[in-house]
Amino acid sequence: MLRGFTPRLYQETILATAALKNTLVVLPTGMGKTGVALLLAVQRMKQYPGSKVVMLSPTKPLAEQHLATFRQFLDVDESTCVIFTGDVSPEKRAALWQDAKFIFSTPQGLENDVIGDKIDLRQVALLIVDEAHRAVGDYSYVFVAKQYQRKAQWPRILALTASPGSDVEKITEVCTNLFIEAVEIRTEQDPDVAPYIQQVDVEWIKVELPEELKRVKRLFEECIKGKVGQLRELGLKGGLLSKRDLLAAQQELHAKMASGDRDFEVLRGVSVLAEIMKVHHALELLETQGVVPLNKYLEGIFAQAESSKVKAVKNLTQDVTFKSGFILSQKLLEQKIEHPKLKALTDFVGQEVQKSVKMKMIVFTQFRDSAVKLSEELAKIQGVLPKVFVGQAKKGDTGLSQKEQKELLDLFRDGFFNVLVATSVAEEGLDIPKVDTVIFYEPIPSAIRHIQRRGRTGRLEKGKVVMLMTKGTREEAYSWSAKVKEKKMVQALEELRKSLTIKLAPKQPTLQNFDGAVKIFADYREKSSGTVKELVELGASVRLEMLQTADYVLSSRVGVELKLVDDFVASIIDGRLLDQLKSLKRNFERPIVIVQGTQDIYSVRNIHPNAIRGMLGTILVSYGIPLVQTKDEKDTAALLVSIARREQEDVKRDFSPHADRKPVSLKDQQEYAVSSLPNVGLNLAKDLLKYFKSVKNVVNASEEELMKVENVGEKKAKAIKDVVDKEYLN
Repeated sequence: MLRGFTPRLYQETILATAALKNTLVVLPTGMGKTGVALLLAVQRMKQYPGSKVVMLSPTKPLAEQHLATFRQFLDVDESTCVIFTGDVSPEKRAALWQDAKFIFSTPQGLENDVIGDKIDLRQVALLIVDEAHRAVGDYSYVFVAKQYQRKAQWPRILALTASPGSDVEKITEVCTNLFIEAVEIRTEQDPDVAPYIQQVDVEWIKVELPEELKRVKRLFEECIKGKVGQLRELGLKGGLLSKRDLLAAQQELHAKMASGDRDFEVLRGVSVLAEIMKVHHALELLETQGVVPLNKYLEGIFAQAESSKVKAVKNLTQDVTFKSGFILSQKLLEQKIEHPKLKALTDFVGQEVQKSVKMKMIVFTQFRDSAVKLSEELAKIQGVLPKVFVGQAKKGDTGLSQKEQKELLDLFRDGFFNVLVATSVAEEGLDIPKVDTVIFYEPIPSAIRHIQRRGRTGRLEKGKVVMLMTKGTREEAYSWSAKVKEKKMVQALEELRKSLTIKLAPKQPTLQNFDGAVKIFADYREKSSGTVKELVELGASVRLEMLQTADYVLSSRVGVELKLVDDFVASIIDGRLLDQLKSLKRNFERPIVIVQGTQDIYSVRNIHPNAIRGMLGTILVSYGIPLVQTKDEKDTAALLVSIARREQEDVKRDFSPHADRKPVSLKDQQEYAVSSLPNVGLNLAKDLLKYFKSVKNVVNASEEELMKVENVGEKKAKAIKDVVDKEYLN
């Protein structure tokens, strides 16, 4: 089944473990993690003929890269290797799944397919999780792995990463979330890996911050010092100087607000902390990037202060020391004072290109604005052809689509330009061979990102890493932090390898193990919510639909409107809630409102408690709708399943997601009938009936005739005709 691929000894050794246990594989970047995946995929397919292999990657370019690798080295029909991303419709993914053997997917897309029950994980004999360090919190890897482990007939998980993190708790969380039973780690010092490691030289270029920039720095530091003093007056304790201290204080105050404590000291403390964080960011830009990005950031703050009602912004721009720092930075911009790292970078790149015009370099920087500036300056050097490589565009920002990213990397591989100026998007996983030099425009405190950046060079031959650092700034601390964390990571993994105690939980029977699973329709906009995931966890058969009324439909007569506490109060203020209640009451015999969250409902927004009490009275008495408060997603999901099970105990479960309450008038019935057509809501149903005069005429209309009605396009018209004309398949 394999062709043109010769495994290395350590890959075969790792395979021996991965074939028997769910395994976390930690290998230096470029050392063939995908090769291990290939070997195990072949082994599982031979062991379980007719099964499938799924490989998850965090981005589309990575998924496409793995697809290309498998097609290159596997002697199989290329049509059996397919890719699932957001560009492929759910219906097409469901169709491709039937005949596919090797599926390469982003986790979010597959998560939606699992929730919508469009794919059958029972057929999957191997789940490969690339960049496995992401499997923490509520990232989609966690949900998919849990569902796979629960449903698969022959479960096996292979997790791949170059850098799982330095925190033992985080590494343990990754292992727990992916049901890991064994860890295979190889470092550059391991004897079976060492023969394949290319030498990577590390060079430090240290610069001094010029006196002009130090003056601005001192003003910002004085501003921070003054505001920390204000926090102490408000009763906050601790260091309050590092970002970690400030974030901890911020979390503490937000927790007080969530519990209903909205005293002046709390609200003022939150505002002052927000001011300090903004000054810290300005200081970071000054120390690590220079005057141009600093001024752009400061100009944005002062422009925002003119129209914003946010007190933190207004108060900050009125601070004398902060304002002085802004004025001075503007003068430095006019004088064209640059950060000394810029000259150090251009000098180094110029010298390297003089040595060889075929030299390939990647310059990593934290910020998009800096990437653009660096590219502009590097382009002035003879022989240097730079291109900016950033993530997808944000509002008012520079950006590249994933297609453009792929095209740019192909051009870089083929030598059409020689310097890639990149942000973090180029750190993770992308195969960029034969990069001679990687340059860190600034040190970063993350061990994971440090390892990933460094791993872009020294893959096939000797490489070089160059670190630019400004003395006497946070960059020194960042550099030290990354080293310490990387050392901790290796130690933690070694300990974990020796004494792995994580065990696979026994496969628990759930509702979906039985034919009696409750059926719940959820509005498609709820698909990314924790509640939908919890419903699937509880074994409910969830169907995602475009619901015109309610967020969840539990039976032919029960529709549920779900609101978080703050959204519930906000919908009272803007008037949405009354419209939603009317629609809920009109369409369901047993409507329910659920308010989710533990916050004090009377203190989340600046609204008089009597207004909230009045609305509660309207819901309960005027509309006669039960209102229930739940703690969180788990509590909400458990309640929904309980109600659905009760509703579906003695009745047929095959009910419609459309509200089944009978409309009271002929007009309502006509509107109801037309609104049940695909992508046709109540307003469009009225327009269609006004145009065609009857339900019969709407149903008999051709696609071309339907498209004469405003807001009916080609796709919508086709969907309507498909429902009306196509044969019903029982």
